[in-house]
Amino acid sequence: MGDTYKCAHVFQIDPATKRNWLPASKHAVTVSFFYDASRSVYRIISVGGTKAIINSTITPNMTFTKTSQKFGQWADSRANTVYGLGFSTEQQLQQFAEQFKEVKEAARLAREKSQERFELANPALNIAAPQELSEERHSPPLLTVNGPGEEKLFRSKSAEVELTAEKERVKKMLSEGSMCEINLEAELFTLQDSNAKLVAALQEANSSVEQWKKQLAEISLRISFVSLFVTARQMTF
Repeated sequence: MGDTYKCAHVFQIDPATKRNWLPASKHAVTVSFFYDASRSVYRIISVGGTKAIINSTITPNMTFTKTSQKFGQWADSRANTVYGLGFSTEQQLQQFAEQFKEVKEAARLAREKSQERFELANPALNIAAPQELSEERHSPPLLTVNGPGEEKLFRSKSAEVELTAEKERVKKMLSEGSMCEINLEAELFTLQDSNAKLVAALQEANSSVEQWKKQLAEISLRISFVSLFVTARQMTF
């Protein structure tokens, strides 16, 4: 997946008003569909200098909406924003919309395959537990303090508190890890883009060196001819 649209102006919805568009780039930038093989997800990537302008993970429930002849938008719930793209022609907008639809379908198939692999790797999760075991798991045994008929304390209360705290801790770790991954992916994309530019510049420089060598050889040849001509003239006189 490497389709690129170089003439797109990027906008983001104003987080304060949720109505106005804020320009995310001063000029048209490169916008690319990118397949992250390590996580089996598709992304829309755009980098301006060293800053990630767009790093949007495409999900099956996303929709790209054309709001005018040259402008379209989609909502990214993970990034908690709405992205807008302005193209120079209606044809470019149509091409992007069609590619978005294809990538969204590919993302759906990738998610289904990932779910199938997970279920195959964990067959025990697909086996329903007996009713007795299910009830025991969801209803922990009671601890009687003052004997039958008296007030009963549930062992599960402290366990629930610990479980809630553990869930919050895991959520925080996952959130911090996701932000770190996004920054690393943006940095990787920036480095790859810079490397491509350096390679192109090096190739152009090598081409210039070859051209200079050719010109130098031609000049040397002309000097040789002139020297021979001058020598011949001197011998004649």
